[in-house]
Amino acid sequence: MRRVTLFVNGTSRNGKVVAVYGTLADLLSVASTKLGIRATSVFTGKGGLIDDITLIRDDDVLYVSEGDTFVGGFRAFIPEVSQFQCHAHTDWLTLNVGGRCFTTTRSTLVKEPESMLNHMFGNKDADVWGNKQDDQGAYLIDRSPDYFEPILNYLRHGQLIVNDGINLLGVLEEARFFGIERLAEQLESVIRNSQPADDHSPLSRKEFVRFLLATPTKSELRCQGLSFSGADLSRLDLRYINFKMANLSRCNLTHANLCGTNLERADLSSANLDGANLQGVKMLCTNAEGASLRGCNFEDPAGLKANLEGANLKGVDMEGSQMTGINLRVATLKNAKLKNCNLRGATLAGTDLENCDLSGCDLQEANLRGSNVKGAIFEEMLTPLHMSQSVR
Repeated sequence: MRRVTLFVNGTSRNGKVVAVYGTLADLLSVASTKLGIRATSVFTGKGGLIDDITLIRDDDVLYVSEGDTFVGGFRAFIPEVSQFQCHAHTDWLTLNVGGRCFTTTRSTLVKEPESMLNHMFGNKDADVWGNKQDDQGAYLIDRSPDYFEPILNYLRHGQLIVNDGINLLGVLEEARFFGIERLAEQLESVIRNSQPADDHSPLSRKEFVRFLLATPTKSELRCQGLSFSGADLSRLDLRYINFKMANLSRCNLTHANLCGTNLERADLSSANLDGANLQGVKMLCTNAEGASLRGCNFEDPAGLKANLEGANLKGVDMEGSQMTGINLRVATLKNAKLKNCNLRGATLAGTDLENCDLSGCDLQEANLRGSNVKGAIFEEMLTPLHMSQSVR
């Protein structure tokens, strides 16, 4: 969240600190309420008209007008300001970090006594940078602006806040470069806690949720081969995570969102997935023996079909699940409960359905060629089962 200080155009008194959100019109509406004027324009401290809210940076000082031209702050129209008052404004500095400008105060930069920034800007009278300033007078620092921004915000309010998509390792390197040891220790702790366990002990729900929160939403989360045995992962958003060959035995995954998740060769034995969303799930050769999948949804309206080819589903309970178009080719469903399942257009070629309870199922257009239906129950079928669909 960005915060800015607003002044009425032509004054430097009675400023209001407000949060920046939404559109420029939203900011003008807030400014009108806070400053008691009919705000129509926003200017930077140098008189630039802001026409795009994305141009506003955290801690900017802005001037709001009712349509009149830019006048600026108190010093712009009071020429008799004393030398002492003018000197007070020199505490403000602008840094040009990797091409992006940051405006802050000298007192903010020198909060850490042993830091490099304190050595750079601690002495107000010493020009430690010589000629290393850009055309606008901003001090040039050749570092990454994305990694510097969390450093500056930490110096401002003492809290570690890193936006999504920013690599914590990059911020850690900046903290070490600038010699801010306390922040570096915090970052090391966050990074350490966000990593999965080094051994083969199962991850708990708390550890995994912390892992999820530390990962950017657009990044692929790879949990290949990890152990979650017995963990409670119910109702979590686990879409598109790679659980290939992971140990999820006895896990509680009820009502979890597993849309598009890769569970290839994973161990789901005795796990509970009741009510889970399994649209487009990839479960090739998965071991789900004895698992419960009652009321699951495998049907993807977009047409992406769930793939359970070769899966071990012995004794599973899939009663009432939506499995239109599902691929169960050569899967093992011996003694499974499939009552009232929607299996329209499902691929069951070569599937072992021995002693399966298929009563009340809809098998219209399902491919049962080569499947083993010995001892299977086909009572109260919604559509008749043609002999051409099964050859054994």
